[in-house]
Parts: sequence; C-alpha cells; structure tokens
Amino acid sequence: MLRLRLFRSFGSLVGALLIASCADPALQSLTAPADAVGSRGQASNAVSSSLTNPADLQLRALWWSDKHRSPLKVSKRIDQSGGRLSIPETGFTMDVPAGALPGPLTITVTADDRYVAYKMEPSGTQFKKDVTITQSLRSTMLAGQPLRNQLFAAFIPDDNTKLSGKVPVLEVEPSTTIFSRLDARIPEAQVWIIRHFSRYMLASG
Repeated sequence: MLRLRLFRSFGSLVGALLIASCADPALQSLTAPADAVGSRGQASNAVSSSLTNPADLQLRALWWSDKHRSPLKVSKRIDQSGGRLSIPETGFTMDVPAGALPGPLTITVTADDRYVAYKMEPSGTQFKKDVTITQSLRSTMLAGQPLRNQLFAAFIPDDNTKLSGKVPVLEVEPSTTIFSRLDARIPEAQVWIIRHFSRYMLASG
C-alpha cells in the first residue's frame, strides 16, 4: 500500500529550502510561479507536492537528458556532526544535519544511468533527523521546459524494480519544486526530505 509521509512541520520545509540555496548559489535566485503545479506554502518560493488520493497515483521516473556512460557515485564517512555528499555531474546534494546519526557511518549514493534515481547505502539506514536532498533539474528531461505535471520524490522498496513505465512506490516524500525567477514556468530544482534509505526516484504523475 502506498504511504504518504507529510511534512512534520512548516519549519522542515523552510529549512530544506535554505539548505538547497546554500548547496547551489544559483538556486538563490529561484522562486515559484503563482500558477505553479502543486500547493503553495507560506514561503513564496515553496510549491509543495501533495496527494489528495494516493491510491490513484501513477508515477513515471524522470529521465536524464543524457544517459550516463559509467556509474556515478559518491561515498563519504558522516558522523554525529553531520555533513554533505554531492554528485556534481547529476546535480545531486544530500545534507545530513548534526544529530541525524548515532555514530560514524560511510554513506554511498549511486545514480541510475538512465533515470533520475539513486540507490543510497547502507540499505535500511534510519535517521533521527530530516535529511535534505536537493536535485537540480538542469541535467534532466525537464531542463528549460515548463512544468506540466506535478513532481514527486518517491521511495522504491525494491532495489531491483525496473524504472521504465509506471513504477510501484511505497512512499511519496515531502518535497518542494523551486522555479526560476527569470521564467516562472521553468522548474530548476526539487528539494525533498527523507528519514531512511535506500532507493529514491524523482517522478511525475
């Protein structure tokens, strides 16, 4: 059964957007259009993904604009003080806050070669605080294109699930689409919150 995780507080959303801006200076000039797909929060640059009837949702993974020729991954040891992992080639950033982990842990993130999806390891890792994921859309099929369908960050329970066509997901995570100030129709990044590993994809309904 599909489970929808809602924001624990508006503070989580604001914090995620601040982290996203720090992760990529270019995102500081982004905002959300008045008629953007999704629901607008109190922050002017926050357009949050929400579901009124999750049972009817059919998700399709976004594609990279160019298929990656070799696996792209990053590994980093993160301790109780927190830290950041990034894959510049895909525009991916993970921010782990202080106190999210009980002790040192080596985290590995591997990008899918065709779809905007990531395997995050060690599988089954649980976090005590919200971990923020920021995904630039500049290297995806949406680059420079108006957003026509709502975006979702989805948890896939089976690492062997094929991402072609309609993909079964277990959770839809709290997420926000950030738009360009130069053209309010153009999405530039998606920011979402996770509390556990292992496999996530960015998808449209």
